[in-house]
Amino acid sequence: MKIVVTGGAGFIGSNFVHYVYKERPDWQITVLDALTYAGNRANLEGLDQSRFTFVHGNITDAELVDKLVSENDAVIHYAAESHNDNSLQNPRPFLDTNIIGTYTILEAVRKHSKRLHHISTDEVYGDLELDDPNKFTEDTPYNPSSPYSATKAGSDLLVRAWVRSFGVKATISNCSNNYGPYQHVEKFIPRQITEILEGRRPKLYGTGENIRDWIHTEDHSSAVLAILEKGKSGETYLIGANGEKDNKSVIELILSSLNQDTSAYDHVNDRPGHDMRYAIDSTKIRAELGWLPQYTDFEAGLKATIDWYNQNEAWWKPQKQVTENKYKIQGQ
Repeated sequence: MKIVVTGGAGFIGSNFVHYVYKERPDWQITVLDALTYAGNRANLEGLDQSRFTFVHGNITDAELVDKLVSENDAVIHYAAESHNDNSLQNPRPFLDTNIIGTYTILEAVRKHSKRLHHISTDEVYGDLELDDPNKFTEDTPYNPSSPYSATKAGSDLLVRAWVRSFGVKATISNCSNNYGPYQHVEKFIPRQITEILEGRRPKLYGTGENIRDWIHTEDHSSAVLAILEKGKSGETYLIGANGEKDNKSVIELILSSLNQDTSAYDHVNDRPGHDMRYAIDSTKIRAELGWLPQYTDFEAGLKATIDWYNQNEAWWKPQKQVTENKYKIQGQ
């Protein structure tokens, strides 16, 4: 199998590359990544060049995408602008990458009759009330609430349209919030960890009641591989590990794991339009593809993630000051 992984130098993309490299030793992997601030070539260190190729380029480059798709068997499409705060400040890059980039890939896989798996997010469904017993399913109507989630919803709908209109062989997965190694320090969990490691009090939006459904990135990777190999074309699969936690509890767990007072954090103004709760019902992928998460103990997975950031300061330190300067300008 020869695969192209778009966005493979980013957080969940690079974790998928490492996972496939380990689990499928006869596969050839090509990563296409634009190396924006969220992509990091260091995320792919240690891979043998006989099985791995890195291409620096943009998914909106039709000629480059066409060439890579023609030379490979499948595309796993992780590339996306993905940070909600950034989408509220400047939505345009989200339209370029998430909509135009996905269109460019769809046209290439259509032309060359190649397999596509499209990575999406549970945020396309909007949010749930805190006391709602329901969870998102594959049949939940789309109700995005930010420029980020709206463009991801748009990209999902493009994939569905190309499957129906042109017979493209594609699947979609919508996953809950990932955590684990190689995540940019702008994101919630690594931002709090690195703030504490640098001797500052972490910050919590609003009251911290917002609930996210956390999944370790290696579990996400194993699910995507299962869909790629066993998923039915045209189908959507929701990926989750029953990891619902409110943000206040997560920040207090991080403080406790780093031997800090669990009240040693500050509240800041809430994000505009901040979704209250995400929750994934992953019955379909478990029943139809036999997938199960391995990191079912969130506290243990979080501790392992904290240890990784503690041991890899040289990786995250260059990102940190730039990120915090941006948050400072935004008053966060």
